[in-house]
Amino acid sequence: MQDEILGAARQLIDAFARHDRDAYFSAFAPEATFIFHNLDRTLKSRAEYEAEWALWESRDGFRVRGCRSSEQQLQMVGETGIFTHAVSTDVAFGDDEVTTQERETIVFARNGAGEWKAVHEHLSAPTTPPA
Repeated sequence: MQDEILGAARQLIDAFARHDRDAYFSAFAPEATFIFHNLDRTLKSRAEYEAEWALWESRDGFRVRGCRSSEQQLQMVGETGIFTHAVSTDVAFGDDEVTTQERETIVFARNGAGEWKAVHEHLSAPTTPPA
């Protein structure tokens, strides 16, 4: 079970890193929810996130150029997998390219077809240790 969830997480991250929209969004259940530190509201479904992503692409020239995952951990709570990691993402907004450093939690559950799908994603800015 844990290997299956880690495989699902790897596929999700790899699709994101390639800016492969179809493969990326297919990793999420339709009822998945999303909380991003840089967005002013919770996205209450995969469709809402897909619409936001499309807006970023058309309005901002958003494009994922690469993504690296580290510090991966998986916690099992019954039949639910809670995957956490540190993520370094290279993104373009038009001609401007930036690299972000964030922490992410992705909750996985098995759907009716027996596939592990992400049902919640929470992206947060990393904490900086006090000086």
